[in-house]
Amino acid sequence: MNLSPTSDTALQIPAEAAVTFLFTDIEGSTRLWETEQEAMRTALQRHDILLRQAIQSCGGHVFKTGGDSFCAAFATARDGVAAALAAQQALRREPWPATAKLAVRMGLHTGPADRRDDDYFGPTLNRVARLMAVAHGGQTVISERTREFCVDRLPAAVTLKPLGEHRLKDLTQPEAIYQLCHPDLRLEFPALKTLVAAGDDTTPSIAVLPFVNRSNDEENEYFADGLSEELMNVLGKIRGLRVASRTSAFSFKGKEADIPTVAQKLNVANVLEGSVRKSGKRVRINTQLVQVMTDSHLWSETYDRELDDIFAVQDDIAQSVVKELRHALMLEPPVRNESAQVKAEVAAAAKGRSENAEAYQLYLQARFFREQLTKDGSTKAIQFYLQAIQIDPGYALAWAGLSRAYADQAGQHWVPFTDGFGRAKAAAQRAIELQPDLAEAHAASGWVLRAFDWDWKGAEAAFHRALELAPGNTLVMNAAANLLGTLGRLDAAIELSHKAMVLDPLNVPVHRNLALYCLAAGELGEAEAVLKKVLEMSPQGGLTYCWLGYLALAHDRPEEALDLMHREVTEIFRLVGLAIAHDALGHWAESDAALGELIDKHGTDSPYQVAEVYAACGDADKAFAWIDRAIAERDPGVSYLRMDPFLRALRDEPRWQPLLQKLGLGD
Repeated sequence: MNLSPTSDTALQIPAEAAVTFLFTDIEGSTRLWETEQEAMRTALQRHDILLRQAIQSCGGHVFKTGGDSFCAAFATARDGVAAALAAQQALRREPWPATAKLAVRMGLHTGPADRRDDDYFGPTLNRVARLMAVAHGGQTVISERTREFCVDRLPAAVTLKPLGEHRLKDLTQPEAIYQLCHPDLRLEFPALKTLVAAGDDTTPSIAVLPFVNRSNDEENEYFADGLSEELMNVLGKIRGLRVASRTSAFSFKGKEADIPTVAQKLNVANVLEGSVRKSGKRVRINTQLVQVMTDSHLWSETYDRELDDIFAVQDDIAQSVVKELRHALMLEPPVRNESAQVKAEVAAAAKGRSENAEAYQLYLQARFFREQLTKDGSTKAIQFYLQAIQIDPGYALAWAGLSRAYADQAGQHWVPFTDGFGRAKAAAQRAIELQPDLAEAHAASGWVLRAFDWDWKGAEAAFHRALELAPGNTLVMNAAANLLGTLGRLDAAIELSHKAMVLDPLNVPVHRNLALYCLAAGELGEAEAVLKKVLEMSPQGGLTYCWLGYLALAHDRPEEALDLMHREVTEIFRLVGLAIAHDALGHWAESDAALGELIDKHGTDSPYQVAEVYAACGDADKAFAWIDRAIAERDPGVSYLRMDPFLRALRDEPRWQPLLQKLGLGD
């Protein structure tokens, strides 16, 4: 971009003051000049007039132009934002020639700069140039620094939408980027053109996307999903790799998202994708490893094998990915026995699996159905796990999966609580006996110890061991954070949840649990921001509106709270919320009706929720009585005592600390 100074009147800004810079550029102008010269010449004249008018009307100074690019300076961040808004509004209203519809990208950043001869120099200008370059035509992006200077003085109807942290080309420090939003402007754009998300550049990062099922039989979907998930699990146990978790990676299944968009949303620099065609006992697998920043294939391979060779194929893919990622970042100098070292790492990460192809297929089918988290799906999952174990009784991963499926049944009240968790505990113990260093086995054991045995120390030791063996497993991180919340260690729970969110940025349960820890810790601002993110990711997810309703009550907005509670998706939490919100408004009859319905429908299986209502409505005696019932029934809700915001009023009661001591939850 060849830029030359202009003759606009320079701003009178003290040399030491921060300056807000606005850089603009027409998207696709090179192509337009090549194909539509006359239309482009006319459009550019109008473009220049509109930009100068917008900038000068807001007190700005155009100090440099180049081709179709403008560089302007402002004394305040608010003036810069106002100018960008005015410019985009004018550009959007303009009746451009049909063949030269201009879309201008803009970037705003604030900082110190050297001024010489009506021109500016320094790192601040480098950053705003890089910032503008990641935007799309019609989009205005703003740095964190600029946002800080103007967030309380934004033009009317303007909001700043957070787009996350991103690394900009040639700059070492990541930038938190925001989008300028206004009802007059386009709001939705593709992912920013930053090709590497913020993070530790010395740690190779990768997402394994769901492999596409190319088989004629749709029932083989489980095999394609399972193969990619197995690779994900193995890579996640390799030291020095950061692997996007299943929940986030599989959110792109069946969607036509380009690789840069996937990488940006999953916070990774590399993507492994592939396809599977299974026919009888033969399988054909195509796979490729893409480095997003360079849009290049680091590695690709096609395998055409017998099904019995599937384990060798998995190992070969995993070994190739590990070697290529390390080479790409030159983290380790080549060594003579590198292949042997990587082979040993992958073999260690693959512990617990079966070498029997038939048992393996049954295991993949079991996991496919368990992921559905339905009553019927859990039943089918258990059947397939048991069949796999019958063929290979030493299949530790299948035993661990069976434990989680039994726990699912018990936790959802699909089977008697004690029976389900008893079977889950036995299966987890068998998995540990077979493979003491299997992360999934210790995670399954920790889940039972926490949810059923209420053995908090045992659960903590189990989750700690699981994270030692698989430090990037976000399912374990989420469970461990929940245990920290149970123990009242909210700061640690929040910290661990933030780490999980980096690896699994689209995981709804991780975000929702983080919101709960923030509510319990009194961090209401962060809780609200996280819950709004949850609502974007899963509008029909349970508990979200209930917690938003609690926030409204905390801010003394009971009418808003009632509306939010009405919108809660899950019936049991909707009834809890309605009873509490009506009580806050003095609607005693409506509150009693909601509470009565809650007791009639859920009092037997979920007495803890009844205790929540009585506590929030100020009846401590009945609240403690229902907590006692919950303890007697082994209600899993009891583990939330120390972090449940609805129980806040009970914490000053003399009965509170003895209750916690009885449960092993005291300080």
